[in-house]
Amino acid sequence: MAKEKNIEKKPVIGRLLSYTKPCAALVVPAVISAVVSVALSLYTPILVGRGIDYIIGKNNVDFEGVKRYVLLIVVTVILSAIFNWVMSLCTYKITYRAVSDMRAQLYAKLNKLPLGYIDSTAHGDIIARMSVDVETISDGLLQCFSQFLTGIVTIVGTIFFMLRINVGIAVVVILITPLSLFVAAFITKLCHDKFREQSAVRGELSGCIEELVGGQKIVKAFAYEDRAQARFEEINGRLYKCGVLAQFYSALTNPCTRFVNGIVYAATGIFGAISVISGAPGAMSVGQIATFLSYANQYTKPFNEITGVITELQAAFASARRVFDVLDETEEIPEKEPPAPANADGRVDINNVSFSYKPEQKLLENVDLSVKSGQRIAVVGPTGCGKTTLINLLMRFYDVREGSIEVGGEDIRNMRRSELRAMYGMVLQDTWIFTGTIRENIAYGKPDATEEEILAAAKMCHCHSFIRRMHDGYDTMVSEDGGSLSQGQKQLLCIARVMLTNPPMLILDEATSSIDTRTEQKIQSAFAKLMKGKTSFIIAHRLSTIKDADVILVMKDGNIIEQGDHESLLEKGGFYANLYNSQFEHV
Repeated sequence: MAKEKNIEKKPVIGRLLSYTKPCAALVVPAVISAVVSVALSLYTPILVGRGIDYIIGKNNVDFEGVKRYVLLIVVTVILSAIFNWVMSLCTYKITYRAVSDMRAQLYAKLNKLPLGYIDSTAHGDIIARMSVDVETISDGLLQCFSQFLTGIVTIVGTIFFMLRINVGIAVVVILITPLSLFVAAFITKLCHDKFREQSAVRGELSGCIEELVGGQKIVKAFAYEDRAQARFEEINGRLYKCGVLAQFYSALTNPCTRFVNGIVYAATGIFGAISVISGAPGAMSVGQIATFLSYANQYTKPFNEITGVITELQAAFASARRVFDVLDETEEIPEKEPPAPANADGRVDINNVSFSYKPEQKLLENVDLSVKSGQRIAVVGPTGCGKTTLINLLMRFYDVREGSIEVGGEDIRNMRRSELRAMYGMVLQDTWIFTGTIRENIAYGKPDATEEEILAAAKMCHCHSFIRRMHDGYDTMVSEDGGSLSQGQKQLLCIARVMLTNPPMLILDEATSSIDTRTEQKIQSAFAKLMKGKTSFIIAHRLSTIKDADVILVMKDGNIIEQGDHESLLEKGGFYANLYNSQFEHV
């Protein structure tokens, strides 16, 4: 198991360090500053020892000598602090640049991942990877670059100075101290898996919180509070257990190493005192024993810091694996180069298309459809029949498994996704408003829109009046979770957003589901103007809104079972007729 873990760590360490390459020029000054700072701090005990030796006895003190060494100590400490500050500045820049690049790469990766990954992964867990896990990596790298670097230099430097003062006692210190590393290594094995488990459960908890807080109205509406609390407490309990064990194991490191360090310090004091008392030739002076005790303390201190760094790195490695898991996910199918030119003439051909989100669960099978330019295509059918899936394939949110979809006679897999999606204006049943002004929300798809264009789009979809009544008008700040807008008003803004872009083709997925009947009639009139001459796909459950569609597709179990206009489908007396009549039989 240990070998497997070491193999697993190597690529993680290498990948983490690769993010420091843009700031590689800062590594040299950081190392030089660390060496100089530590060297000066190690030179200080020598000055202290020499100063002590000038205190010969009662009423026998060489004050001039003491004064000289006090001044040297002050200068040395100040210079050590300055170089330590330079080292910290360099390491902070290296760390935060690396973490910033990692976070940017992670977000860019999310934009390249297929929607299937986003749909199948808890959004809270994704957020946790971008925030909590990246911050944990930041803490680990910072500890590694600062304490680990100075710790290694301190150990090497103290060994050098101790050997110069007294080889015998130095050997005793050097032989006993590594025991703390063996202790730390043993404890590290225990806490590694727990830190990894802690990161995973923390992501699960973030997903749970995001889900329950985002759906708080539903939670309360269905009196789900107690069950939600129980679910939260179950995950929180698991996080508590693995977190306590991880921290317990890691907390053992410091006291265990300090115990070993205490033995080292005591041994140094005993052997040093014997040397001073013996008075033999070459015996240590009182000042030298004071210096040596200081070195013994400084020599053992980095071992405590390094073991602490190891604990931080364990958490950082666990978080890094979660981040790298996302970065290693398979991206969307690459676009072909050079891409085919986008031809937005409104023709759409669906040729023998089959698709399923999971291979074992069939959804769309052998779907064929030919749409002429300017036609209005309505798609109806029971829930789960594949209506929204068909829209996802048209927008290339998902790629077809079999068959092809052509726009303007060209397979959409040969086009740039951005150019294909720019051909469509899509209004979904689920509204999306980002934090910003109403003006910015309307101009989301056309940031360079003029004030006149924004006002015209708002008036066309009948939201100008309620915007004008708001305190700051079009400069009013809104958000998805804010209470300043009703659900219907949010949907009107989404419709205005599409009207402003004036795309050649439209997709309306229950676009007026949250709007009152009177406003819906006005919106339908606006849509009629907007759809004039444009190919439009309309998904609707209220069949009264699609009577004027050129073609109505009736879907069931992933297949188009009926096709025609409203009147011809009613005359057939088939599935559509039954569906239509069922909506009015109780009216």
